[in-house]
Amino acid sequence: MANNTADHPPGNSVADGNQEGDFGITVMDLRDLMELRSGEAVTKIADSYGDVQGLCRRLKTSPIEGLSGNPVDLEKRHTAFGKNFIPPKKPKSFLALVWEALQDVTLIILEIAAVISLGLSFYHPPGGDSELCGETASGVEDEGEAQAGWIEGAAILFSVAIVVLVTAFNDWSKEKQFRGLQSRIEQEQKFTVIRKGQVIQIPVSELVTGDIAQIKYGDLLPADGILIQGNDLKIDESSLTGESDQVRKSLEKDPMLLSGTHVMEGSGRMVVSAVGLNSQTGIIFTLLGAGDGDEEKKIKKGKRWGGDKSKTQDGIALEIQPLKSEVESEEKEPEVEVKQVKRVQITKKEKSVLQGKLTKLAVLIGKAGLIMSAVTVVILILYFVIDTFGVQGRPWLKECTPIYIQYFVKFFIIGVTVLVVAVPEGLPLAVTISLAYSVKKMMKDNNLVRHLDACETMGNATTICSDKTGTLTMNRMTVVQAYLGDTHYKKVPEPDVIKPSTLEVLVNSIAINSAYTTKILSPAKEGGLPRHVGNKTECSLLGFVLELKRDYQPIRDEIPEEKLYKVYTFNSSRKSMSTVLKNTDGSGFRMYSKGASEIVLRKCSRILDTNGEPRIFKPKDRDEMVKVVIEPMACDGLRTICVAYRDFPAEAGEPNWDNEADILNELTCICVVGIEDPVRPEVPDAILKCQRAGITVRMVTGDNINTARAIATKCGILLPGEDFLCLEGKEFNQLIRNDQGEVEQERLDKVWPKLRVLARSSPTDKHTLVKGIMDSTVLETRQVVAVTGDGTNDGPALKKADVGFAMGIAGTDVAKEASDIILTDDNFTSIVKAVMWGRNVYDSISKFLQFQLTVNVVAVIVAFTGAIRDSPLKAVQMLWVNLIMDTLASLALATEPPTESLLLRKPYGRNKPLISRTMMKNILGHAVYQLTIIFTLLFAGENIFNIDSGRNAPLHSPPSEHYTIVFNVFVMMQLFNEINARKIHGERNVFEAIYRNPIFCSVVLGTFVLQIVIVQVGGKPFSCTALTIDQWLWCVFIGVGELLWGQLISAIPTHHLKFLKEAGHGTHKEDVPENEMNEGDDEIDHAEMELRRGQVLWFRGLNRIQTQMDVVYTFQTGQAPVPGALRRQPSVVSQHNDAKTVSSPTHVGLSSSSLSANSAGATPLPTPAVAASSSTAGSE
Repeated sequence: MANNTADHPPGNSVADGNQEGDFGITVMDLRDLMELRSGEAVTKIADSYGDVQGLCRRLKTSPIEGLSGNPVDLEKRHTAFGKNFIPPKKPKSFLALVWEALQDVTLIILEIAAVISLGLSFYHPPGGDSELCGETASGVEDEGEAQAGWIEGAAILFSVAIVVLVTAFNDWSKEKQFRGLQSRIEQEQKFTVIRKGQVIQIPVSELVTGDIAQIKYGDLLPADGILIQGNDLKIDESSLTGESDQVRKSLEKDPMLLSGTHVMEGSGRMVVSAVGLNSQTGIIFTLLGAGDGDEEKKIKKGKRWGGDKSKTQDGIALEIQPLKSEVESEEKEPEVEVKQVKRVQITKKEKSVLQGKLTKLAVLIGKAGLIMSAVTVVILILYFVIDTFGVQGRPWLKECTPIYIQYFVKFFIIGVTVLVVAVPEGLPLAVTISLAYSVKKMMKDNNLVRHLDACETMGNATTICSDKTGTLTMNRMTVVQAYLGDTHYKKVPEPDVIKPSTLEVLVNSIAINSAYTTKILSPAKEGGLPRHVGNKTECSLLGFVLELKRDYQPIRDEIPEEKLYKVYTFNSSRKSMSTVLKNTDGSGFRMYSKGASEIVLRKCSRILDTNGEPRIFKPKDRDEMVKVVIEPMACDGLRTICVAYRDFPAEAGEPNWDNEADILNELTCICVVGIEDPVRPEVPDAILKCQRAGITVRMVTGDNINTARAIATKCGILLPGEDFLCLEGKEFNQLIRNDQGEVEQERLDKVWPKLRVLARSSPTDKHTLVKGIMDSTVLETRQVVAVTGDGTNDGPALKKADVGFAMGIAGTDVAKEASDIILTDDNFTSIVKAVMWGRNVYDSISKFLQFQLTVNVVAVIVAFTGAIRDSPLKAVQMLWVNLIMDTLASLALATEPPTESLLLRKPYGRNKPLISRTMMKNILGHAVYQLTIIFTLLFAGENIFNIDSGRNAPLHSPPSEHYTIVFNVFVMMQLFNEINARKIHGERNVFEAIYRNPIFCSVVLGTFVLQIVIVQVGGKPFSCTALTIDQWLWCVFIGVGELLWGQLISAIPTHHLKFLKEAGHGTHKEDVPENEMNEGDDEIDHAEMELRRGQVLWFRGLNRIQTQMDVVYTFQTGQAPVPGALRRQPSVVSQHNDAKTVSSPTHVGLSSSSLSANSAGATPLPTPAVAASSSTAGSE
């Protein structure tokens, strides 16, 4: 039978679920069964269990009524078959994170220098006339003072410890935050099952073996199962097998459904046969060392497959996490957050705008810092050698060697600290804090960020291609007009004006030919609107039935889903849905159809007249109807749906159901309805904000062009009197394709700048438009495109776009998986909030850079000039400054909340530098002030404050008041400059809304208090001595001068300062060598090329993965030697090169290449991209 239904003898009731005793089947039996495919599986089920019904009996479940839901029974199933949960990898311990933080190269150099310094300080040369060593040994007041040489080394180690602990704590809290987010979303992910005859939704983790689950288009299967009943079911199994072709599932040919695969078409019911670590995905994860813990041990006992476990435990970062969160959980390298996020999808799209600019800037600053520090060390050593052995003409005495070495170590430490201060190590921290803070806050604005950098990319968006339904409109559809029995009703007619026969066929058609999961339920609150569950268009039709004073439920009860003979489910190419019933009186078949009016009407040859009789419906009648009925409805912004039917008489025999063109023809039109989906009240305002912010909003919809135009005008996308284009998909393709049907960029470039509405578009059109806009070079800057989508077929466009938004409510699992951000309320306004947050992230990083680079410039120049004799800022003091700069300033400046004013400027774009001219003016301007003050104090401070000079102090001399004042003034100036850094566009009021950021206020105050403690009681370790109240007041006064100086700087017009350079540009496409821009490759930020030398590690990692893949492959071939078994093509190329997280810990799919990564390094790849990743397969 075409509908693939298992026959259900009545004896098997829910009560069976409570029977005592063991189940008639073991975990191992089920695992062996699930490893079979297609014909072999069917044979095995028939031989061992009779049929699927027999299997259900063994599992003590009813195919119709499901499990009883009895807690005792569920617990028994958990014990016997395991839970639907794959335990995630254990998070890294705090000590592991500390160890990782210690790997920082500059910190290692400092540690070595400090240890040498410590060792030398404890070594005292025996005897010898210290005078002979020159002034190196003079000025040591007493023995006790000389013994204090160890303090500097110890203090450096202490500072290093603090930096490491702060970094580790930040990583630890970040990981904790992401795991918290994950678990929150895990609980939200639900799946539809039948229990006690009721269709209910339960969290995926509560699924048990034996559950009867309902599956439908767009679902991602959370467990393995065997089909009981299916309608036109097609599955994309590329995530497991690497085969991109969709697999048709039926009871007769292939009833096996695997976890982690996607339902691309159709619907059906399955009995869950394996969950968690026993499912096919679970088995692969166990092999890759993902599932540690009891269940894994249990499996190991029961199965004879091996492989060196120790090898598979490390080296592969498979994040196991729920689909909806998938904010990269960073299980592998939390401290390189920003880089890590992109590694998962570097082949998906080029690196984020900010990331590319930061990489370039970091390389630039790193080089400068390295040169400065090397020069500093060389100058210090040369000066010392020339002065001691040349000018003073002293010989190198053996007993003086330790003292000289101590000096060299001191110079080396100063050089390293110059490097530490020059390199903005706080940058990754600032980016991380800013992104993590934004992600957390965006949750409240209904944006669930799955890829961290998407949040920042959104700030640069220049184009948003939005769906209409549900995003711009409320997705609360109601039928408001109808054309029925030759009459156009402007409102829903009363049932008594319609012929009973017409009403009967209309109600039956709507009730039967819509998904049975679509329902209208009573309001949640009294007096509220009825709740629409399932497809919203179908809900509007069911609502129409209710308004006609009829009920759809009795009809569905009479004809349950099992009795449907054949179902042609809705998909984007058909744009219609049809259901075939076998007439009970043996008079053949009846098919009910519904779909887009112009498409279904084209297939109608008859129409029901006023008397309910079919009359001939010619093409000219159809054209007349389009003009008189459909276009006026569409111009009112209504979506038009045609409902029709067709009878197949028994005499003609059973038609060939696979020949769709013949089946969906010769229809009889029952009625055409106009469905209203009102525009969300807040959308016009949100679109106006976008336009003000320099973002073009385009509507891409599958709806009729007139409907789309009407809604676009209401939203403000189309403005009266402006020369904008509204195109249909067909017309769009004619304009952009050449005679061979290939898309030409030149043609596309003539269309897209003016295009505002693309109607009747297919997912391929959407993808073409997005790719065309992104590849276009018509405008000065490369466009940054955001796209919204909800359907399975929107996957390619969502993946291709710079930022893909999936709908949290209406979106399918596949769309969510392909997206970067999930809109939990499906509302366009939330996209505008994402733009605001994105711009805020960008500005926060710029603020931090403006602050940090000022400190860098000043500290490096001071240390460099100090190299002539002695740096006024000691190593420990520099580390403290570094700590304020890095950790605290990044915390303060990265948590500034966004303001509406961010939407009043145009997007920065890809090529705009990170450090603008205004920022450069601020950096250099403040550096001039600070250097002037510091050098004045350094060379004349002893006279101004009437104190002893600290210059030319001998080794191990006590800290001087002079140098303490220099250090204190330096820190005070940074503290007040932090307030200046809050504004980067030359605004005057730096205190604006400072009270809105309590973190900023507390950081500034906290730093001030800490500085007082360091100066007053820091003593020898910090090279400080206590200051008087007068000296403190002068220090603070000079610091406040920064604010006044800031006002002076902002008064200088930037455009006069032509000599100022910008820094941190994006990568221009023309900068990339020709040979690196292959057609198939997406561009990768080429600033990173300079950092590629360290990628030997990456190849080692590949090697490791190779070994693990061999284990998987051996297992696959060893355990499943049959030809149809789960296979792995060793050299399949996928669109992702990493483990692909697809859903909750219960079912994780791997993109095809994650299991064939070994081939990437070794085998030459044959066929180009055989497999698409799970979400794109078959949908382009």
